[in-house]
Amino acid sequence: MSAARPLTALRTIAVIAAFPLLLTACGYGADSADDDKQTEVAANAKKIDGLDEVKIGYFPNLTHATALVGVQEGLLQKELGGTKIKPSTFNAGPSEIEALNAGSIDIGWIGPSPAINGYTKSNGKSLRIISGSASGGVKLVVNPDKIKSLDDVKGKKIATPQLGNTQDVAFLNWIAEKGWKVDAQSGGGDVSVVRTDNKITPDAYKSGSIDGAWVPEPTASKLVAEGGKVLLDEADLWPDKKFVITNIIVSQKFLKEHPDVVEAVLRGSVKTNAWINANPEKAKASANEALKEESGKALPAEVIDPAWKSITFLDDPLAATLNTEAEHAVKAGLLEKPDLKGIYDLAPLNKVLKAEGEDEVDDAGLGAE
Repeated sequence: MSAARPLTALRTIAVIAAFPLLLTACGYGADSADDDKQTEVAANAKKIDGLDEVKIGYFPNLTHATALVGVQEGLLQKELGGTKIKPSTFNAGPSEIEALNAGSIDIGWIGPSPAINGYTKSNGKSLRIISGSASGGVKLVVNPDKIKSLDDVKGKKIATPQLGNTQDVAFLNWIAEKGWKVDAQSGGGDVSVVRTDNKITPDAYKSGSIDGAWVPEPTASKLVAEGGKVLLDEADLWPDKKFVITNIIVSQKFLKEHPDVVEAVLRGSVKTNAWINANPEKAKASANEALKEESGKALPAEVIDPAWKSITFLDDPLAATLNTEAEHAVKAGLLEKPDLKGIYDLAPLNKVLKAEGEDEVDDAGLGAE
């Protein structure tokens, strides 16, 4: 494949900071290996490919509930037999990509923006997207006393998680489609785009320093609990109301050397998503228990209940929407047009789906040859 065109120095800085998936960070935990996490290995279970362990990474957040629940309920470990899962949690996309590149993790749950960035920065050599995991869970929440309609957003201060992250790009694109002007780098213009870490966005809202926020769950529901109103659900802007929020990636080296282990993880992911969708209340409780173990604090019902309802757990990576998100970043001036051909390898997932009697999924022409 051809390499992506090089970024300018300024854009390189912007995109390195920019494409973390703070859409899934939401302020829980820190970048850390979770060595004490219990993963039960059945007695006399056979190791896949003779491999002692598989190192997986994810964010302690609801949009990564496939990983949270899969580990919590032992559904991932069950498929891996005697090959032990070693989980690590991350707060930002770049650190997870760095861990993947360094071999500190083999497989990770991550959002579209850091996956795009990691792939293009390595000229297509670092990773592959091998599955989807979740869709949705992003909302524009505003102060109803200050903003009563979408047109009222003009002239207001609206937070996004970070310059160039997936929500930031989506909001900039929405602003452009409204015909308003905003400088992507500074956030200044017809709307003031205030880049604010999800951990402090609720406090910023309470203090009045922002008038609203385009943010992922559970931050959106935290703002609603503080009196905010959902003015727009991003799902309403997408065909079929679906867009990728979380993917599963693997290092190309690990995929080549341990395809059976990758297939086992994908089998566990597919079965976990099936269990989540068949047992939504149990799955929500499991995810919340995992969050509590990771961060020391569970989400209250007034936050987790609406947040959970807005996320769809699915295996389809919704590849066409990833390509559209990349186009939005280019349009915003945050990314040079990338060559994403080869970013997907969905053959292992489709093998698993076929065995489970499920429909195969499509890579939108961006698959590895």
